[in-house]
Amino acid sequence: MAFLRYPLSLFLVLNVIVLLSNSVICDDKENDLLQGINRYRSSLGLPPLAKNDNAECLADEIADKLEDQPCTRAIGTVPEFSNYPDALKKCHSNVKTTKDGVILPVCVPNRVPTLVLTNYTHSPYATYLNKSKYTGVGIGSEDDWMVVVLATNTPAGNFVSGAGLAGMVGVCHFLLSLLLALSVVV
Repeated sequence: MAFLRYPLSLFLVLNVIVLLSNSVICDDKENDLLQGINRYRSSLGLPPLAKNDNAECLADEIADKLEDQPCTRAIGTVPEFSNYPDALKKCHSNVKTTKDGVILPVCVPNRVPTLVLTNYTHSPYATYLNKSKYTGVGIGSEDDWMVVVLATNTPAGNFVSGAGLAGMVGVCHFLLSLLLALSVVV
């Protein structure tokens, strides 16, 4: 009953909470991209992608590595990456649990949300988004770069920690899949 004595104060406090929470949500381009991708998948009758912490860690690591690379790339060139094993280790993953995953980087000046989403849904990357085998996602961004890492719910693509060293077959499969995905013209 005490709050009824101060309706204006309660009104102001509630408005401040609502305004602050909306401003945080509106600035989250990664969350907006995930929502857009999930709307796209829903339109195809596919289930939404769930956030995968280890895939997100890897997406952040790759985005950090791309940060200083120019956004303008010649057709067919692949952004340079190094130290995948280090990034996987830092994200508590290994090649055995990532070889079925896919890394999809795009570069859009100023990361304009509609253009970023279009780069994923109206490009060869859409073939990956159209597959029901991908159930998880990690999204990272840095400057003009946005990186989406798709994960499966299988032991070979769930990005969870794995024991032991990965075999060369798994390493080669993962790196070839990565290079194939990166060579797609966006």
